[in-house]
Amino acid sequence: MKLLAFETATEACSVALYVDGQVLERFEIAPRRHAELSLPWAEALLAEAGVARSQLDAIALGRGPGAFTGVRLAIAIAQGIALALDRPLLPVSTLQVLALRAPADADQVLSSIDARMGEVYVARQVRVDGQWQLQGEEAVCAPDVVTLPTGTRWYGVGTGFGAAEGLLATRLQGQLVGVDAQALPRASDLLTLAVPAFARGEAVAPERVEPAYLRNNVALTLVEQQAARAAKQAT
Repeated sequence: MKLLAFETATEACSVALYVDGQVLERFEIAPRRHAELSLPWAEALLAEAGVARSQLDAIALGRGPGAFTGVRLAIAIAQGIALALDRPLLPVSTLQVLALRAPADADQVLSSIDARMGEVYVARQVRVDGQWQLQGEEAVCAPDVVTLPTGTRWYGVGTGFGAAEGLLATRLQGQLVGVDAQALPRASDLLTLAVPAFARGEAVAPERVEPAYLRNNVALTLVEQQAARAAKQAT
């Protein structure tokens, strides 16, 4: 099996290649350079592994949520390659990918990405028989409304825990066994989820892939910005 993966939904840009059990990856925290780096990295990985594009079985990608531009880029690149090669796509939740940054012994993970505009993307995931399962729905919301089931303990991963002066971590500190607020999703972790998904026959046609934006607003309106500033000054 040979899969190429792109994860560009955050400030981190990463591309990884899976070749019959071996994984090669390029990763860099490179805000606003994702479009510049992604395709050259993919070509470099293929060359390093001695794999032609035509030998790829599918293209995997992080479908978001995350930065709108980054999410669109990963989908556009993956769709372009897949359509050219007549190959399927394996879209994977970026929040699910992020959960793999938690320690190996963590069985319950709350993954969160800074969504800007005073909000965070969040998802609860539980390990069942070695596989991660989403609990409830992925969401975008203010950090101070995120809750966890009573009496449970979780490991927190992602930049959402550092957003709004660490409000999410502070709010849930009684239920968090640990937090990694610097964790970012990686294409190599994406492959950890995409490889078994491909084996299960879950690849889809390129035109069926949709981004997971979770919200429609890409920026605060002028009125919302003024209201936010006024509220901050009042506190």
